[in-house]
Amino acid sequence: MEKILTVCPYCGTGCGLYLVIENGRVTGVEPDKLHPVNEGELCLKGYFGFEHIHSGDRLTTPLLKKEGRFLPVSWEEALDLVAARLTRIKEESGPDAFALFASARATNEENYVAQKFARAVMGTNNVDHCARL
Repeated sequence: MEKILTVCPYCGTGCGLYLVIENGRVTGVEPDKLHPVNEGELCLKGYFGFEHIHSGDRLTTPLLKKEGRFLPVSWEEALDLVAARLTRIKEESGPDAFALFASARATNEENYVAQKFARAVMGTNNVDHCARL
């Protein structure tokens, strides 16, 4: 068993926790008792939010709907298609045709990059986050 010290990704508080790793898989979470922010405590998301990591329902490859069915495609094909469609929408409808709704299951850094993409690349300020609701 291995423990990896990290910061909880679910809000801006920044609680310290250890991911418990067994056979290369996250199997649990333990709070960092010495962390100055949470002092050994975690909320429910901190304790149990890791369970989606190894979900059998989690997609691991891009899918494209062809002939009424979702078929696996390469990352290159998927990204090229998304880029072309986003470019077309922006050209036809303008940047405010887009909105970004960020996720509590992403880290603060990932959410920062997402909003930066929405504002700097797509040109929209239509940005929100589910933690605000």
